[in-house]
Amino acid sequence: MNESQENLEAADELPKAKVKRSRWRFPVVWVVPAIAVIVAGYLAYGRLEQLGPKITIRFKDGNGLKTGQTPIKYRGVQIGEVTAVELSPDQQAVVVRARLQRSAASVAKEGAVFWIVRPEVGIGNITGLDTVITGPEVDVLPGTGKEQSEFVGLENAPVALEERGLKIILITPRLGSLRPGSPVYYRGVEVGTIQQCDLSPNAATVAIQVLIKQRYARLVRTGSKFWNVSGVDVSLSLFRGLEVNMESLRSIAAGGIAFATPADPTEQLVKDGMSFPLYNKAAKEWLEWAPNIPLRAVKQSPQKDIKRKPARPSARQIETTKRPEPQRIED
Repeated sequence: MNESQENLEAADELPKAKVKRSRWRFPVVWVVPAIAVIVAGYLAYGRLEQLGPKITIRFKDGNGLKTGQTPIKYRGVQIGEVTAVELSPDQQAVVVRARLQRSAASVAKEGAVFWIVRPEVGIGNITGLDTVITGPEVDVLPGTGKEQSEFVGLENAPVALEERGLKIILITPRLGSLRPGSPVYYRGVEVGTIQQCDLSPNAATVAIQVLIKQRYARLVRTGSKFWNVSGVDVSLSLFRGLEVNMESLRSIAAGGIAFATPADPTEQLVKDGMSFPLYNKAAKEWLEWAPNIPLRAVKQSPQKDIKRKPARPSARQIETTKRPEPQRIED
């Protein structure tokens, strides 16, 4: 027996290790895809948790609105997204379908107002410049009524919808260049805006709804006079030469209204809905009115009744009260 054979026999006599095979095999190559599926499922669940109600908005024009790109915003914060843009069955309007976030579900109530914000540049008025790059967006003011899913959108932003103030109506034969958003001036200071312009019920005149800011509501009295300051008033006289009058650059482009109030203490304050005539130009005497009107109501402190102490009687009065009256002696 040689040496090599002895080594082989010794190797056969050594104990062999037992290998236990597991019943369930999971290749390492599937670990990464499995983790990806779990993460995707978690993100999808979180996305579904954020989804709120579906709403439908009808607009006359849907230019620039894109599916999955146009946001719905309230106070500058995105609360939803447009999911579809399509024509109405009668092809007279654009139907915009959107999905709100769950946290903004209370926005979709009766009375909510939707409108499309697009860039607008004018004299004294620049709005929506951030939409030049990102495209149009849909803004909303929440409603306060019952839950609702279908709405009719506005073509323009509502004017001072949330602002409190005095609402009056001006009557004029022709509208001219006045439009919603045009300013209202008092002594050159902007104190209000035009909210809406429409024909009167009999279509004989134009009714202009004006909102005077709450701070300046006391400036309007029953004898106030309103006139149109749109454009430029040019006059030529022999002694004064050429005179050019204009309220502001903004009133030239967007139109405007001014008013004056007489210095009459008997003039009453005005309530909402009162109407005034709108004149083409101001009378000379109106421009000279300069009443002293406090912007805030002066609170008069109630006069307290001062209880006066009774005067102390003098020594003579005390003496007469103590002295007995003389008695008559009858015969």
